[in-house]
Amino acid sequence: MSTVTITADAIEVRLHAAEKAATLRGNLRVPRTAVSSVEVVEDALAATAGLRIGLGVPGHRKLGTWHSLHGKEFVDVRKGQSAVRIRLAGHQYDSLLLGVDDPQAIVRTLDA
Repeated sequence: MSTVTITADAIEVRLHAAEKAATLRGNLRVPRTAVSSVEVVEDALAATAGLRIGLGVPGHRKLGTWHSLHGKEFVDVRKGQSAVRIRLAGHQYDSLLLGVDDPQAIVRTLDA
């Protein structure tokens, strides 16, 4: 599972080597100024839609980039784990959907 770190100026998503291979990309770094909104998503596996570039294990794991009518979204979620959807403006991704242990803490941090 990737590691999500929020600093004063950025959101960093660090992927393990196998995750980098599965997603065909490296680590992500998004400036906090690109965040337009953030919300908790209880059923993250069901919250993804569109065409996938990456890993999809039905009912268990989704990892990679999803392309839909709503734009391009980086996804890293697992079964039974809550997630946060971070909507972005002016970035290569329109949103991030990230499985995290404490989604409310991420919301509080990014809303501050």
